[in-house]
Amino acid sequence: MKSFLNAISNGEQGFFTKNSVYLPFHCEIISIWIGKEMSLLASPDMIADLTDSEVLALREGDFYTNLVFRKWSDFAKELGHNKGHIILRASEKGADIFRAENLHYIRIVFHDHKKEISFEIIDNPRDL
Repeated sequence: MKSFLNAISNGEQGFFTKNSVYLPFHCEIISIWIGKEMSLLASPDMIADLTDSEVLALREGDFYTNLVFRKWSDFAKELGHNKGHIILRASEKGADIFRAENLHYIRIVFHDHKKEISFEIIDNPRDL
């Protein structure tokens, strides 16, 4: 398993294609927020039921996690050019999810070139 804390601190990048993101790490996802950059009118979509196959598909390889968001069509159009982001509420695989210090917010940033994404640990997703 590949730690997200190590991958993010090492500056590893992922990539996306249409409605699918590839993360260069593993994690235990608690919830996912997809949203436009924060404004008074924007409210993010929250996915808490990760078992709903009509909304989300998840697969893990030895060195990556792939998330396919079935209700979205093209992240480049919807979230690219600084229009939005995805935030994961997650812990490391195998960590105790009932301990607050093990839970982190991971912000996925969509770059305007090459379909690359980067990651940052944030304290509060409402402060973006």
